[in-house]
Amino acid sequence: MTHERESLWDYSRYAPRPALHGHVLAGVDGSEEALRALDQAVAEAGARRAPLEILHGWPWARHGAHEGRPGGPGPEVSSLLERAHTVLESAVARVREQAPELDVTATLSPHPAAAELMRRGEHAALTVIGSRGLSEITGLVSGSVSRRLAGCCPSPLLVVRGEAAYGGLEHGVVLVGVGTDTETEAARFAFEQAQQRGARVRVLHSCVLPATSGAGPVVSAERLRAELETKARKQSAVPRTAVAALREKYPGVGVETDTVWGGAAESLVEATRAADAVVITAHRPYGRRPAPRLGPVTHALLHRAHCPVYLVPAG
Repeated sequence: MTHERESLWDYSRYAPRPALHGHVLAGVDGSEEALRALDQAVAEAGARRAPLEILHGWPWARHGAHEGRPGGPGPEVSSLLERAHTVLESAVARVREQAPELDVTATLSPHPAAAELMRRGEHAALTVIGSRGLSEITGLVSGSVSRRLAGCCPSPLLVVRGEAAYGGLEHGVVLVGVGTDTETEAARFAFEQAQQRGARVRVLHSCVLPATSGAGPVVSAERLRAELETKARKQSAVPRTAVAALREKYPGVGVETDTVWGGAAESLVEATRAADAVVITAHRPYGRRPAPRLGPVTHALLHRAHCPVYLVPAG
C-alpha cells in the first residue's frame, strides 16, 4: 500500500470516539439543509452548555469498502472519503466561527447515517438533523433519515424545517401538541425550550366531534347538546391538566391552552404558521422493526410544518 493510499484511507482523526452523554448530536452531509440544522445544533448546545458532536455517516459502505480492505480503497471510495473529510472540516470551521468556546467533536462513522445517529444519540440530550439531505451516495439519504429517526430515535430529536432560527422569536411561541393529559414529557420539553428562548408556550389539543348520524336510537336535540357540552368540557381540560404542574415549575413562562375541533395533523400544521418551534410526543414502537410507520401527526409535521419540529420520546 502506498503512502498516498494510506493517507486517503486514513480517517482516524474523525473515527468514532466513545459515546458521549448529555451532548447535542448533529448529522451533516454537506447540504444547505444540514448546514441550517447545524446552526440550530450550535445554538442548542450553547443554551445547554453541552458538547456538540458532528456526525457524517458512511454511505459508501454498501460498496464493500471498509478499513483494512486489501489494496486500500478504489478511486471512487477515495474520492468519497476526501469529500467526507471536507464536509466535516467545513462543519467544524462553521461551528468555531459561530461559537469558538463550544466543545466540538467531529465523527466520520463507518456505518450508515441513520443507524449511527440512533446509536450515538442514545444518551444525547438532543439529536439534530435537516428535514432533507443529499442523495444516498453523498450523505444523509434524502428525507429517509428524518423519517427513520422519527420512528426510532431513543432521545429527543429536532428536525429543522421552515425559516425560524433558534432564538429568533419571530412569533415568541413554542407550540406543543398533546393528544392526552399524560403527554407530560413533551410538555416539559416545550417549557424548557420556551424558557431558553424567552418565549411563551401554546398547548394545543385537537379532538373530533362525535358522529350524529347513522344507525342508532334517535337522540333529542337537548340531550345531544348536553352530550356535546360535556365532551367539550372534558376535552378543554386536557391541555390544562397536561401542564398544570409545569405552570408552577416554570412561573416565568407564559402559557396558552387551546382545544380545537378537527383533525390533529391539520390543526398542528396550521398552528405552526404562528410558532417558532413545535413539540410533539414520539411514541416508541412496539417490537424491533427497523423502520416503523409514522403516525399521521408526525408524518404531517415532518413534511409540512412551517417551523422546526421536536419529537420527544414518551416517558
